[in-house]
Amino acid sequence: MNKEVVCIVCPMGCHIKVKKDENLYLGYTVEGNKCKRGKEYGIKELTNPTRIITTTVKIKNSHLRRLPVKTNEPVAKDKIFECMKVINKVSIKAPIKVGDVVLENILDTGVDIVASRSM
Repeated sequence: MNKEVVCIVCPMGCHIKVKKDENLYLGYTVEGNKCKRGKEYGIKELTNPTRIITTTVKIKNSHLRRLPVKTNEPVAKDKIFECMKVINKVSIKAPIKVGDVVLENILDTGVDIVASRSM
């Protein structure tokens, strides 16, 4: 299995090629990365891609109608849409502080949805 990806770990945006190689310790070769983190990203992107979710939820008793939130850890890419279905149903009341948990352990992933600002 081969895959070409653009690394998003740092601003360099390296175009890296990841190839499966059973003879190696990690099982993959990575080419085109300019740093060690690019190699780790390339392998992870092929084996278990994850992302941080950033979005908003409804908030009451505030001067704004939506509160920015994000996951406190990356979520598997294939669970993002399921997570969004749950997040879109959430409505909270102000006041809330940045870092407060809005939704705990979403979809039993061990990941929390936290406030990105105070309101």
